[in-house]
Amino acid sequence: MPELPEITAYLEGLERTILGQPLERIRVRSPSLLRTYDPPLSAAQGRVVTGLRRIGKRIVWEMEDDLFLVFHLMITGRFKWTKPGSAVPKKRAHGAFDFPLGTLLLTEQSTKKRASLHVVQGEAGLAEVDPGGLEVGTATLAEFRARLTEENRTLKRALTDPRVFSGIGNAHSDEILLFAGLSPLQRTGHLDDREVERLYEVTRRSLADWTARLRAEFGSDFPHKITAFHPAMAAHGKFGEPCPVCGSPIQRIKYADRETNYCATCQTDGKLLADRGMSRLLGDDWPRTLDELEELRSKESGRRPG
Repeated sequence: MPELPEITAYLEGLERTILGQPLERIRVRSPSLLRTYDPPLSAAQGRVVTGLRRIGKRIVWEMEDDLFLVFHLMITGRFKWTKPGSAVPKKRAHGAFDFPLGTLLLTEQSTKKRASLHVVQGEAGLAEVDPGGLEVGTATLAEFRARLTEENRTLKRALTDPRVFSGIGNAHSDEILLFAGLSPLQRTGHLDDREVERLYEVTRRSLADWTARLRAEFGSDFPHKITAFHPAMAAHGKFGEPCPVCGSPIQRIKYADRETNYCATCQTDGKLLADRGMSRLLGDDWPRTLDELEELRSKESGRRPG
C-alpha cells in the first residue's frame, strides 16, 4: 500500500502533470471504484485541478468550485501517466482521467478491487473522509506521546491505525520499529519515556528519509514501480535475509495476506514472536529463540533425503 513517502511522490508527479489542467474526460471501467453518488463524478469533468493534497494515505484532487476527488489506492492501486487518449487496459484497470498533456490511468493488480474514489463537495465533505491520524512530521513529542498512548495497543497496530497516525502502513512501520529497536507486539502502555522519544525521532526521520529517497529516485519522471517491497528496505519483505544492523535473519509473522517483518536480535531480545498459523501447527515444538529455530532447521535438513 502506498504510504506517506509514496503518496508524496505521487503528489509531486501530479503537480508536474495535472495541476492547473482541466479534466477533459473521465472513463471509468470498474463500477466498484466509485463510492459516492452525490455529487456525481461527471461534475468533475471539465473542471481545472486547482490543488493537490494528502489526507493520510489518500490522494486529494481539489477541483474548481470547491469539488474534491479523493483516491485511496489501498494495497495494489497505482497511477500511471501515459500519452493523451491512451486506451484503458481491459484487465486490472479502474479507468482513465484525460488531461490536455496526457492520460492518467488508475490500475489495481489484486483480483479483490479495494481502491476507492469519493467525490465530495466542500471542506466539510472532505473532513468526513479524513480518519484523523496525527501528522508525525509536524507533531511535537508531547502530541506524539499522547496519541500513541491513548489506548494500550501493540506498536504495530498503533502505528498503522489511520485514526492514530497519518500515512503509516505495514511497510514503513516495519522499518520504523526495526531502527527504533522495538518489538511490533510491544504494548504502547508499557513504553518508558526514552522508548517513546526514540520511536518519535525514528518515525520522523524514517518517513523523511524515504520521501527524499523516492524524490531522488524518480527525479522529474512521474513515479513508476511504486511498491511496498522496495529493495532498499531493511526489514519489510526481507524474511530470511540478514538484518543490516546485526546480521541476524529477518523474521516474520503472517496473518491473512499481510506479514510483519522484524529482527529478533534487535527488537525482541532474541525471542521469536509466535506466528499464528505455524505456532498453532507446531504447538510446543514452536521455537522460542533464534538458536532453537536454527536447531529445528538443522533437524529438518537432516531428515531430508540426500
